[in-house]
Amino acid sequence: MDQGIKDQLSTSIIGLRLPRYQEIPNVGLYLEQTVKYINECLSPLAEEAITSSMVSNYVKRGLVANPQKKQYSREQVAYLIFIAVVKSVLTMDEIRLIITLQKRTYTAQRAYDYFCSELENVLAYTLGQKEELDTIGQDNTDEKIMLRNVIITASLRIYLGRLFGVIQQQEKEKENG
Repeated sequence: MDQGIKDQLSTSIIGLRLPRYQEIPNVGLYLEQTVKYINECLSPLAEEAITSSMVSNYVKRGLVANPQKKQYSREQVAYLIFIAVVKSVLTMDEIRLIITLQKRTYTAQRAYDYFCSELENVLAYTLGQKEELDTIGQDNTDEKIMLRNVIITASLRIYLGRLFGVIQQQEKEKENG
């Protein structure tokens, strides 16, 4: 791969650090604030990760609890960040299943913080910033293995989406050039 392409890919995602559960605002965010917050958190990965209508649809489908007094809690925001990342590689039914399994096995905080650490781990590996994947966490449940594989798949999708975008941009520049 051309070094320029590799540099552009890495620059856009290097240093991605998602907010951990306790860092997500817990003051109750209205829909537009929730969408803005999530899109800012995920901006290195996507232009617009989520929209207001998507959030409303996820609530309607029962993937995320109804907001209280039209405000979204820390837990709801954490689920929405997860959904925004994996929606390109899982169906809504698969997302519902993985959330159901998570709720039986881990607290929302533990699952979300693991998700963040693993996503950052896998993205760094995918971009060639490290030689091997780190071991995140201490247990090795079926749910955790499944989630890691979902994260690997989402990371590869993010990488390929970015790669195609960079190549298309270079092709446009050559044409206009």
